[in-house]
Amino acid sequence: MRARRYPLIFNPKARSQKGQRALRFLMDHATRFALHATSSAEEARELASLFARNGEPVVIAAGGDGTLNAVVQGLAGSETALGVLPAGTMNVFARELGIPFDNLPRAFEVIEAGLVKEIDLFEANGIPFMQMAGVGFDAMVIEETTWESKKMLGPLAYLLSAVKVLGESPPRMQVVCGDGQHEEGVAVLAGNGSLYGGQFKLFHKADNRDSMLDVLVFKEAGYKLVLDSLRGIATGNLEAAGSTVSYLQAHSLTVTADREVPVQVDGELAGRWQEVKFGNEDPGRLRVIAPEEPIGSRFVEAVKAMVSWTKWKPVEQKV
Repeated sequence: MRARRYPLIFNPKARSQKGQRALRFLMDHATRFALHATSSAEEARELASLFARNGEPVVIAAGGDGTLNAVVQGLAGSETALGVLPAGTMNVFARELGIPFDNLPRAFEVIEAGLVKEIDLFEANGIPFMQMAGVGFDAMVIEETTWESKKMLGPLAYLLSAVKVLGESPPRMQVVCGDGQHEEGVAVLAGNGSLYGGQFKLFHKADNRDSMLDVLVFKEAGYKLVLDSLRGIATGNLEAAGSTVSYLQAHSLTVTADREVPVQVDGELAGRWQEVKFGNEDPGRLRVIAPEEPIGSRFVEAVKAMVSWTKWKPVEQKV
């Protein structure tokens, strides 16, 4: 009996090393996939939607979080399950679900095992996202960072953009949750999962099956925002005593800024709005193939150990 061929959506113009390795993997296993190369996020979304309407049980996305988001938008509200072959830089969603993010053969084994889980799928102004979204600062950094600078400088390009954005006058935002909670700040992050930007567990209470978003509201701009973010990454507790960050949980919320601000979903710039509505009434859920148990992160444990070490003070010896 012939093994089934999975419809697979990918970006053939991927320029990174991981992207090139992914292309070689696809070519080496071409008999297992019906390959569909796309030239834009819109094309990937339309293809995924077509497969879902045709009743495909599984559609695979090969790429980074941006590619996954485009495919998810097409699968939203359907019974078709998403299969993930991580080939991006961060692969945050794959890490969140415990899918091997640096080993394509093992990631494909997860797909072959076929265990389907249902997770929440939220929207920001009608645009679905599976992992996280940001209003203000981090979206401004993404907007500021050009493809040319990323190619030349790698992750340093984002750092340079962040330094530039930190020097600008921040927007003022009102955050109103569906249950009446209210906060004011200069930037907002909304997490469906716990991870942000790789293996950094910013949303330590998050559960992507509880129909709730975990929301961080940053109350101060400038370098205080960066320092509090780093502290939260290191300790896993952004709302610690003295922090200028509020941690909320809500089924829905509205962010209103004093001017139009950029918004990102799953690391991709979604647009500029003065008001952003978050919720998960429609489509609500996403079917995704994932392992039974997620893979632990040794990196995060190492960071925590380092932070604990820096807090240690030697006992003074008596003369």
